[in-house]
Amino acid sequence: MSSERTGVLYGASAYLLWGLFPLYWPLLAPAGAVEVLAHRVLWSLVVVAAVLAVTRRGAAVRTVLADRRRLLLVALGAVVIAVNWGTYIWGVTSGHVVETSLGYFVNPIVTVLLGVLVLGERLRPAQWTALGAAFVAVVVLTVENGRPPWIALVLAFSFGAYGLLKKVSGVGAVEGLAVETAVLLPVAAGYVAVLGATGAGTFTADGSGHAVLLALSGVVTAVPLLAFGAAASRVPLTTLGLLQYLAPTLQFALGVTLFDEPLPLFRLLGFVLVWAGLALFTADLVRHHRRTSRRAAAAAAQVA
Repeated sequence: MSSERTGVLYGASAYLLWGLFPLYWPLLAPAGAVEVLAHRVLWSLVVVAAVLAVTRRGAAVRTVLADRRRLLLVALGAVVIAVNWGTYIWGVTSGHVVETSLGYFVNPIVTVLLGVLVLGERLRPAQWTALGAAFVAVVVLTVENGRPPWIALVLAFSFGAYGLLKKVSGVGAVEGLAVETAVLLPVAAGYVAVLGATGAGTFTADGSGHAVLLALSGVVTAVPLLAFGAAASRVPLTTLGLLQYLAPTLQFALGVTLFDEPLPLFRLLGFVLVWAGLALFTADLVRHHRRTSRRAAAAAAQVA
């Protein structure tokens, strides 16, 4: 099997696992969203520490810790991803699976917007149109819900900001997660300790099965991230860009079917606008990638 085909399988596996997350977090009841988040941080650190030990990449972590600028960027990323994880867990466990899927549909467009605002990147006309479609969709959903789709917006902007910080810091996925969870460790461990001391925690109070499920949140977090890292080194960025729609599509389908969340006409219209913008955005991305590749090939041929 070719390296690129293997990469596609890794990438599809990562996004399918992320898309199945709505099935996992409700299993952790009666633990609340913040307790689940705290355990996710603790057990993710345990899993990623084991991965670092096996792959002998501890030196990469020490390199990050020795660079104050990169360490600050990773620490900021830790705060942002904690907001993203906590919002997502709360959204799924409180009956807003469809809205969480909207956040990840909108995320690619938000990422482009952050590139313009923070990095000074310039957009092509199709990208501006996609941004406009996403803005109109938010307005439509605000009118339909009587409030802005806060869960979706927090997820989209927090994950977009996290991606931006990862891009600027240049830290790899595994060592990045190791440092991020280590930054969050004092707060997460302190919260779990307080819950245990006051009898409000569920880790030891709801049976061994519940405790195992909470501990497995670390594996659930690390496995798709490792699969994504394996994919990113094997396939073009445009391929990953197409694969990323698997997760919110699966989340949307689960929300409408398994969780039986309502999908009134105006809400569906908001999604249609987002999907139309994404279709235009993706087509432009693929077209631009092909044009750039042809120019690079032509330049290489001239040099040869």
